[in-house]
Amino acid sequence: MAKHTHSFQAEVKQILHLVTHSLYSNKEIFLRELVSNASDACDKLRFEALDNAALYEEQPNLEVRVSFDEAARTVTISDNGIGMSAEEAVAHLGTIAKSGTREFMAKLEGDQKKDANLIGQFGVGFYSGFIVADRITVESRRAGLPAEQGVRWSSEGTGDFEVETIVKPGRGTDVILHLREGEDEFLKTWRLKSIIGKYSDHISLPILMKKEEWDAEAAKQVLKDEWESVNKASALWARSKSEVTQEQYEEFYKQISYDTEAPLAYTHNRVEGRSEYTQLLYIPKKAPFDLWNRDKRGGVKLYVKRVFIMDDAEALMPVYLRFVKGVIDSADLPLNVSRELLQESRDVKAIREGSTKRVLSMLESLADSEDAAERAKYAEFWKDFGQVLKEGVGEDHQNQERLAKLLRFASTEADEGVSLADYLKRMKEGQEAIYYITADSLQAAKNSPQLEIFRKKGIEVLLLVDRVDEWMLSHLYEFEGKPLQSVAKGAVDLGKLQDEEEKKKAEAAAEDLKPLLDKLKDTLKARAKDVRVSTRLVDSPACIVVEEGDMSGHLTRLLKQAGQAAPTSLPTLEINAEHALVKKLESAGERFEDLAQVIFDQAVLAEGGSLEDPAAYVKRVNAMLLA
Repeated sequence: MAKHTHSFQAEVKQILHLVTHSLYSNKEIFLRELVSNASDACDKLRFEALDNAALYEEQPNLEVRVSFDEAARTVTISDNGIGMSAEEAVAHLGTIAKSGTREFMAKLEGDQKKDANLIGQFGVGFYSGFIVADRITVESRRAGLPAEQGVRWSSEGTGDFEVETIVKPGRGTDVILHLREGEDEFLKTWRLKSIIGKYSDHISLPILMKKEEWDAEAAKQVLKDEWESVNKASALWARSKSEVTQEQYEEFYKQISYDTEAPLAYTHNRVEGRSEYTQLLYIPKKAPFDLWNRDKRGGVKLYVKRVFIMDDAEALMPVYLRFVKGVIDSADLPLNVSRELLQESRDVKAIREGSTKRVLSMLESLADSEDAAERAKYAEFWKDFGQVLKEGVGEDHQNQERLAKLLRFASTEADEGVSLADYLKRMKEGQEAIYYITADSLQAAKNSPQLEIFRKKGIEVLLLVDRVDEWMLSHLYEFEGKPLQSVAKGAVDLGKLQDEEEKKKAEAAAEDLKPLLDKLKDTLKARAKDVRVSTRLVDSPACIVVEEGDMSGHLTRLLKQAGQAAPTSLPTLEINAEHALVKKLESAGERFEDLAQVIFDQAVLAEGGSLEDPAAYVKRVNAMLLA
């Protein structure tokens, strides 16, 4: 077949431009990516051969070979994996099917120093070869196709690539990098070996290189026609914990997660019992860019008897732990397990439950540690992942109690890091509930009029300002026997914390102001379902509250922002009988309605709401200022 020239997809052109002009801070990652791709190709063959053993042809042993030619200035990465047909070479090497390319471009253009660790994250690892090569040739044949249906793909990494049919006796793929000037460091055995040892030691396939020995006659190192394995060729998670160093654990994490930093914590265990499996799970130090995408599959890879089955096996980890990275290797699942079967398998359910508990144990050991540095790690984790962990309170009822102990909040006592257990320790004698308020921001929560009586009495109130909090509270009703109670719902009942004199005073005020309350109810009937004397206000004239069971103003606003219909129930206005503005209402005369509307509008604003008619409010306030 004659050569055919094709154009790269537009997004590939952009990536190639960045790769060839920007990615210089960590050139060696090209070998990491290409060896990883070669290993994946072997895994895919092993998986497809479960149903068709003939795909192995005459080569049952899967392997990756790395070689170089000083004279030709080439580095070659070869595998005898699944290989590619001509159509697949055009599709896989000329386009990017995986979503996220734009995010990759934005990240790269924003900070090119982070370059190398991003490139594999978006399925564009092959193109990293152009960091060190000005031309790449790929020769491949898909397993099962005749030798005459091999394909050669070549490109200089500009706008086009060429494809032609070749005869290729062995299945698999050879990636030949024609090195740029100045990249001769990669034409050395020791250099390539050190890169493979650093990034690819965990790969369970043998990575082979030609043996090198000293030639006394030539007075230099020469390559022999004998291949040797340069990696341990055993899965890191399958080794005993005593055989693996912390550095190896961290390098493996970076390899599977494309993270630049070491993990915050990790756990490596072999579980035996009804289900047998090995788990190596990591908690990242920083949140990934797509953390808030709940449709994103999880970060756990599934192996069965060390045979790679699938990336991102979401059935192995609940959605609220989607940030967890790692590997689970099962001894019980069938080798041909599919995503559909995973959803129904009892063994998978046991693995999921066991892995969830293991992750929560890791977090508990950080949160409850006597070591201040470990607790600081948990505080760091909470800042990035706390909102996601809160999702679990409603999704994982089996572990709800454990999750509740891991929650951290701001409160009137501290701006962050308050646990529910901390709150219980500081509760006033006679206090029967855990009090909280939800708001759009920490400042709005702190300054809410509804906190005034609690501040006066020194009662701590949790300040909940995350969007997920309202949803979480619809599932979390109590903690260790103490109910969670909103300070903005219903009439405040402080029980034993409110003395008899205060109760009598509030009752007397309500009786004395009955005519005023009735007049306010009539004036505000379109905006408030009731008007009553408040027991929660100290300095403010009024506040907005909703009744128990009604939707809070904060949640109503969140629903509207999300474009969803919110139930329309009128709030209750509470007034402070001692406030000068309220006293002024009694003698307001014809200005009564304007003053009543202003007091109501101010209560709405103080609660974080927005006015339906801001212009009318401004007009009324201006008129009063000029009076």
